[in-house]
Amino acid sequence: MENSRRDFIKKSALAFGAIAISSSIGNVLSANESLEKENGLADGGKFILPALPYAYDALEPHIDKLTMEIHHSKHHKAYVDNMNKALEALDGKILGTSQTVETIFDNVAKLPMALRNNAGGHYNHSLFWSLMKPNGGGEPKGKLADAIKTTFGSFEEFKKQFTDAGMKRFGSGWAWLVKTKEGKLVISSTANQDNPLMNLESVEVKGMPVLALDVWEHAYYLKNQNKRADYITSWWNVVNWETAENIYTI
Repeated sequence: MENSRRDFIKKSALAFGAIAISSSIGNVLSANESLEKENGLADGGKFILPALPYAYDALEPHIDKLTMEIHHSKHHKAYVDNMNKALEALDGKILGTSQTVETIFDNVAKLPMALRNNAGGHYNHSLFWSLMKPNGGGEPKGKLADAIKTTFGSFEEFKKQFTDAGMKRFGSGWAWLVKTKEGKLVISSTANQDNPLMNLESVEVKGMPVLALDVWEHAYYLKNQNKRADYITSWWNVVNWETAENIYTI
């Protein structure tokens, strides 16, 4: 499972169609490239903002167009831009030539907070976009569905506990369904832009993120104001269970 962590970060870039999630600062992964070409060089040499796999209005009426547009083109873009700036300002000896998301998360405890926050923001949002789709929702199928029922007793109980994790996260942060190194499913939450892949004592549950829910206010405030519960209820209608299944079975 330890070795699969590296594979997960690399494969997840293709699993959810994101760009430059697993690439180094000098290697940009195109969403159209095959896994075998993931180390291919591309122009620019920096992390870039991945395009959404759907239009800004595609998740309506559950998540509105303006929220999606600002969330992606403003908030996520700022994480990417500031991540690149933080890497440029970083002492080269700290990460060496391997400036990948994986090495950043492995060494995050000794890195500047700006890099921790923005690398987390870039990864978390790229995953988040992929885990939503038009006409989504319902219940998962396949191995993930079986694991959820085995672990939580029923999908309804899982949904309740996951919703609670999002509701009880004080301030800004994320709710997660995590596959641990033992292969178990655990619900957790993290503050700010931390995630279960980060080597931090404050991250209580570590492993592969299978499902991610952004509970920062910028994810829902335009439509739902301060009603986080309404946002989470709407979000369940756009969950992309196929992507979650693909990640779970990596």
